[in-house]
Amino acid sequence: MTAAWKAAGLTYNRYLAIAARTVRRSLKEGPRLASERRGQMDLRFAKWQDGKQGEARSLAQANNEALAQAAEK
Repeated sequence: MTAAWKAAGLTYNRYLAIAARTVRRSLKEGPRLASERRGQMDLRFAKWQDGKQGEARSLAQANNEALAQAAEK
């Protein structure tokens, strides 16, 4: 038996992000604002090919682009 998140086509990290966002949004105003600030991130990544680093991209931007492409399919 596979986990529900895996059967839905999500990665475990994406599943955790959705669950965390849901919990944050269910909080009252004060704790919600504090938890949303903790949840913000500015991660960057770069692909490496043939020993050379590619362009560094924002993880949030790349994730949004991937979600948009998946929605088009």
